Amino acid sequence: MTVKFITLGCKVNQYESEAMLEAMEKAGFRQAEARESADVVVVNSCTVTSTGDQKARQALRRAKKENPEAVTVLTGCWPQAFPEEAKQFLEADIVLGAKNRSALPSHVLQFLADHRRIMDIAPHAPGDPFEKLSVSSFHGRTRAFLKIEDGCDRFCSYCIIPFARGRVRSKPVEDIRREVTLLGENGYREVVLTGINLPAYGQDLRCELCDAIEAACCVPGISRVRLGSLEPDKLSPQVIARMARQEKLCPQFHLSLQSGCDATLSRMNRRYTTGEYREIVSQLRKAFPGCSVTTDVMVGFAGETEEEFEASLAFVREIAFARVHVFAYSRRPGTKAYHAPNQVPNRVKEERSRLMISAAKEGQAAFFRQQVGLVEEVLFEQEREKNVYEGYTRNYTPVLAVSPTPLHGRLLPVKITEAREEACVGTIYKGF
Repeated sequence: MTVKFITLGCKVNQYESEAMLEAMEKAGFRQAEARESADVVVVNSCTVTSTGDQKARQALRRAKKENPEAVTVLTGCWPQAFPEEAKQFLEADIVLGAKNRSALPSHVLQFLADHRRIMDIAPHAPGDPFEKLSVSSFHGRTRAFLKIEDGCDRFCSYCIIPFARGRVRSKPVEDIRREVTLLGENGYREVVLTGINLPAYGQDLRCELCDAIEAACCVPGISRVRLGSLEPDKLSPQVIARMARQEKLCPQFHLSLQSGCDATLSRMNRRYTTGEYREIVSQLRKAFPGCSVTTDVMVGFAGETEEEFEASLAFVREIAFARVHVFAYSRRPGTKAYHAPNQVPNRVKEERSRLMISAAKEGQAAFFRQQVGLVEEVLFEQEREKNVYEGYTRNYTPVLAVSPTPLHGRLLPVKITEAREEACVGTIYKGF
């Protein structure tokens, strides 16, 4: 029998889908080909915004319409955060929360045997252990993701994720080393350490993120270790100095900003000021020359005035990020900000998004121009068009290069010769 996964949301969800796929394969299922109908369709949902919930519903309805006999499974953050709402979604034959993904194969087999709807959404509780999932390969990818942390204790006023993911819990260091070793043996050159609140790693194990980084970096065969999204206030000078000693650690840091205005940050319940953020960026750039700093910026948060937006826009221009993900605030039931006064109209959010995206593109263009003339190692990931391959440098600059031979999965030196709007262009360095 065949199984298909539709994954919405973050890299953590991508890791968990791969882990569930491996569990299904061990139970005798086969991953469906791209255009092949599947006997089982699993939607791994994201609930950061209401749009994510809508996409999950649409995907399941489409799967049921295209193949009425398929077993449909809803799992992930949406059913965990809103269990009663998910239970009412009858297009899902199996509803599985975010705590017991390893039960997926047995639930599917049980449903195939008796065709009785299955609901398995256990609430999070203090002291929950880290879920034992493992991945040995990532289908169609040259970089492997490794979830080392789950949960969040921060309760930002706009965010539902602590309710969907529970409290912080961490993967033991020895398990990280073992899984990275397996990924290296299976041919992966780069591993991305991910988590819901990655810098909180280890607070439940009496260790810290640097221990995980060092465990991954010490594995032979792995050339690069990259970090997922980081909360900036956890990056002390001591942590930055310790990270800088790891030669395999990629000099790219995604520091979640959300707003460049202190008043807005305070209402968001973020735990840093713009001054502190600025200093952390300065320390990173000093410790990792040529590094890229990327971020997320929200516009139109509840109560954001025109002056606050202008302050945020100016801060984004000042920091000169290599890349910015801009998004408009989306109200989520169950969060403090949902009932906040002075909600910003959608038309204003749209205009602010346009202005912020324009500023972000200016920063990206400037960063790309700084790469021209450099020779950097590029891990090639895909063929964008005939004989044109795309890959990424250590600081996550996208690079296009022409080659008559396939480059997928190869790590090669490239001289960057041109900066375009969405990527740089380079030539394979002679002598490889």
